[in-house]
Amino acid sequence: MTKTELLDDLMKRTIHCPFYGNGPDGCEVGCGYISVSAVHSIANFCSARYSECAAYRARLDRGAASCSVRDAGSNPVQRQRTGGDMSNEAKNSGWIVAFAGTAINLALGILYTWSIFKGAIKASIEKGGEGAFRWDLASINDPYAVCCLVFAFAMILAGKCQDKVGPRVTALVGALLVGAGFLWISQTTSYAAWVLGFGVLAGTGIGFGYSAATPPALKWFPPARTGLIAGVVVSGFGLASVYIAPLATWLLKGYGLQQAMLFFGLGFLLVVSWLAILLRNPPQGYGFAAAPAGAAASRSTKPAGGDHRPSEILRTQTFYLLWVLFFIGSGAGLMVIGSVAGMAKKSLGEMAFLAVAIMAVGNAAGRIVAGVLSDRIGRARTLFVMLASQALMMFAAVPIVSSGGTAPALLVLLATFIGFNYGTNLALFPSFAKDFWGLKNFGTNYGILFSAWGVGGFVMGRVSEMLQARSAGSFDSCFISAGLCLIVAAALALKIKSREQVEAEFATVASAPLVQEA
Repeated sequence: MTKTELLDDLMKRTIHCPFYGNGPDGCEVGCGYISVSAVHSIANFCSARYSECAAYRARLDRGAASCSVRDAGSNPVQRQRTGGDMSNEAKNSGWIVAFAGTAINLALGILYTWSIFKGAIKASIEKGGEGAFRWDLASINDPYAVCCLVFAFAMILAGKCQDKVGPRVTALVGALLVGAGFLWISQTTSYAAWVLGFGVLAGTGIGFGYSAATPPALKWFPPARTGLIAGVVVSGFGLASVYIAPLATWLLKGYGLQQAMLFFGLGFLLVVSWLAILLRNPPQGYGFAAAPAGAAASRSTKPAGGDHRPSEILRTQTFYLLWVLFFIGSGAGLMVIGSVAGMAKKSLGEMAFLAVAIMAVGNAAGRIVAGVLSDRIGRARTLFVMLASQALMMFAAVPIVSSGGTAPALLVLLATFIGFNYGTNLALFPSFAKDFWGLKNFGTNYGILFSAWGVGGFVMGRVSEMLQARSAGSFDSCFISAGLCLIVAAALALKIKSREQVEAEFATVASAPLVQEA
């Protein structure tokens, strides 16, 4: 290809490097005379792989602040203002979207306080009388299990909705569905109504709200901050129990379960609807601000892989490996989260909600810490450490929970660390999805991967109930089973491929026929 042909090809590309064409304050490539070597540099690095360029890393380390990109339809040296040149308003928009998404998750995280509602339902069943819940004790966890399952699969539809019509409409749909579900169950004690209202309606609404929170936030920030932003946004969901657990306990005492559901339904409908207005995707042609100094050396700051469709990712081994890891990591954590109030009841009595609230702090902290750590040492290494740690926590839980309430401090500490390790899954797997499969179809792709979370919660939640029923309410067999699964998951995490290997995998499956001929 001649230099002229290369330049013609480059005219069709968007330059992403923040230092391109900045003259003396930036990179000489793109300024003045375009030499043959400069053309090859632009073709190889500036348009996509700029973090691998030595000139980019050198300027980043010097703390150069000026930042611009070429307009795709302009002369090769003509610049479009972005990055360091963009206004403070544009810079702040990303953080406004991120914090709005975090706040939405703070509202929708009521799912993690189910153990408190379950305790109230169980007490009503045992007490009996007019207006009491008349459920089978073995099915008391079904609304929660169905909610987890529906939440996960609703993420696929919600992700597609987010990709097509944007986060604002998607979040509004979520607010309406959650509100409708809680208003319905506030008027009945019927088992079927709770499964449909809490499990299906609220589960679908949570899926839509959750799906609308993370994707737009990630689009405002560069790859170097993927883990951090994902961790911050999803931390809201884990942190919700800090205020919902004591609030729910207070409402249950003062107004009863039905009225409490009514208040939650109205509150979430209004709050999430207002916060949805703040969500928006970046404008067309938006360029990332310069990444922080030193980030380019990180394992995870390489540009994300190409944009891949759901039909493509489902043909790769990497997808199924991540799905299994997500299934085990989330299922083990949800098994404990759904029962922590019951475990803490023996030790803390009426203050059992404190264990739920404190565990929520660990849950949220795990998401942020894992996000930041994965930006530094890589997603796969972080996931391995967290899965191995969670396995140790499960085995340590056996003597602590079996102590019969004699070690409340240890129980709370254990719940906090289990919540911490569980929370890491919700920061790492959306980051994997962005790194490996791109942002164009992020909502749909992550929605499909997120189905592992729902299936894991449903399956391991049901297994937990059955194991407890067979062992007279003991949690020992549950913790041992979860610990063994987590050891297997930690070993499998070592097999996660690098981004380059994943791209090579896509190239391989793309060239292979869908149906092998005999």
